Amino acid sequence: MTQVLRMWPLLTAMHRYDKSVSTRGRGAGTDIDAPILAYLIETRNGRILYDVGCDYRKIADPERRERHYASIGLPVPQMDEAQRIPGHLARLGLQPSDVDVVMVGHLHFDHAGGLCDVCGSDIHVHADELAAARAQADAGYFQDDFAGDYRWRVQRDEYDLAPGVRAINTPGHTAGHMSLWIELPRGKPVILAGDAADLAENLDDEVAPGHCWNDREDLALASIRKLKALARETGAAVWPNHDIAFWRAIGGARAWHA
Repeated sequence: MTQVLRMWPLLTAMHRYDKSVSTRGRGAGTDIDAPILAYLIETRNGRILYDVGCDYRKIADPERRERHYASIGLPVPQMDEAQRIPGHLARLGLQPSDVDVVMVGHLHFDHAGGLCDVCGSDIHVHADELAAARAQADAGYFQDDFAGDYRWRVQRDEYDLAPGVRAINTPGHTAGHMSLWIELPRGKPVILAGDAADLAENLDDEVAPGHCWNDREDLALASIRKLKALARETGAAVWPNHDIAFWRAIGGARAWHA
């Protein structure tokens, strides 16, 4: 029986970029506005945070912004200080010490940069992901995002973080990407796809993300199909990660419990 009580989607920033970043082989020349989301899951045994957004300091400080974004041609996310994880937690009457576990789907800057704001929590990450990030497998990894004295809980197999919350291996976009299956107390389960599927289009048309680890489009497509099969088996809804229409459709940052 699930121990999930409720879940909050958190809008940590907006990012404008060429659509081909999200859809491999299509959309070049079309800019899209993409929400950068994190999720707080409250269970009877504690709180789980899936992803943490960007490091605000690298956006707010001109020198850091130049070094991390402009120098390698990355568009800068639009983020204000209130969108940092501590700000979201404060609006819910919480503080970073109230988060027990952080599950990082992968370690790209827009998903792991905010680790500096929750450094007292256990940080769950796939072993292959941590290795690829430390080896600078692609430009999406900012080394100082995950170089702190973090309490890593390195994983390999799929497992339950709590009754009703299961980590799912979905490699392809990155070497050790993980999605999250969540059984809410009422209604359909939810699958947080992470960057296994940026947009509903990735799921509907089975299109890989624009970037695939070592060009392994086959792995990315297998993970999309795996999530769709899991959704059919469990009656779950798959939530894409950077889809503005989806973000508007779920009503933004309200609590989900049914």
